[in-house]
Formats: sequence, structure tokens, C-alpha cells
Amino acid sequence: MTHGAGRVYSRSAARRAFTQDDLRASMVGIEYRDTDAFIDEIPAAYKDIDQVMADASDLVEIQYTLRQIVNVKGD
Repeated sequence: MTHGAGRVYSRSAARRAFTQDDLRASMVGIEYRDTDAFIDEIPAAYKDIDQVMADASDLVEIQYTLRQIVNVKGD
């Protein structure tokens, strides 16, 4: 069920698996445009970056950890 480097669900699979209510629940406290256009961008559609980095620990040396402070998506 994995897709690409960062996604667990493809965009179409995410649209089938999640609802607008799921998106709202996952985005509590985060400013976003409340529209079903973003269901495929629900955080659960993406792999956990900490797990991805842990899985690659024998391939990479972490020198810096960046944390997202804003993410703007348009529709």
C-alpha cells in the first residue's frame, strides 16, 4: 500500500480512505482551507518522517533536523 518516497496512500486511495471529518480531526489547531480538495493531503496519507529516517539510519548521517513551521497548499 505504500506509494512514492513520502506517501502511505496514493492521492486517489487517500480520497477513498478518508473523509472530510477525518481531515478536520487531524487538522485541529492548524490553519488550513477547510475544503474536500485537501482530503488527499491528510497527514495520515504520508509516512512518518522519524520512521523514514530511522529506517535509513545505516545509510545516512543526520547533521540537522528541520521542523516544518508552515505549509501552504493551494486549490
